[in-house]
Amino acid sequence: MRIVIAGGHGQIALRLEQLLAARGDEVAGIIRRPEQGDDLRAVDAEPVLCDLESATVEEVAAHLQGADAAVFAAGAGPGSGAARKDTVDRGAAALFADAAVRTNVRRFIIVSSMGADPNHQGDEVFDVYLRAKGAADAYVRSLNALDWTILRPGSLTNDPGTGLVRLEASTGRGQIPRDDVATVLVELVDTPATAGLTLELISGSAPVSVAVKSIAGN
Repeated sequence: MRIVIAGGHGQIALRLEQLLAARGDEVAGIIRRPEQGDDLRAVDAEPVLCDLESATVEEVAAHLQGADAAVFAAGAGPGSGAARKDTVDRGAAALFADAAVRTNVRRFIIVSSMGADPNHQGDEVFDVYLRAKGAADAYVRSLNALDWTILRPGSLTNDPGTGLVRLEASTGRGQIPRDDVATVLVELVDTPATAGLTLELISGSAPVSVAVKSIAGN
């Protein structure tokens, strides 16, 4: 499969790219800065230079041509202000989804956040972030041309992955290693039966493959 990942230099994205490439998939990661390319090549992913904050839908669509799946794993990141939460976490996600529709890439996965809600109240930057993520999720849900799955991890850690998770429509608060988020994303790419689901993810007791198959069968 060819899989294109937005936010290709992110911590989850690099892990995901390595897993996909290791099993033989053709993986492209969209990045903003040329100097990020070496990190993608180090995990056998193709770096694609494209700034999703300024690109047109046509430009993004050109990078999605021939893809079997698209994963939005971009984010403005810690330390960014409220404006970039909107332009990246909402605007870039919507742009990437529109480009997937334009190129008939039906399988679409978006990495969101637990608590994302377009109507979330509050004036802090994190409140803006949750609204932006929620608005992006709502927009993706409105696109009938996509077989979308929304993944909302709990608090992210850099602990080694355990391969044991809890994946449900509502899990409650909890932590999850980035390693395990990437592993779940691989399973979701392969499981179109999860299309139309918004899922929360924290560490748990179920092996990743079992957790995904279980939620897909509900």
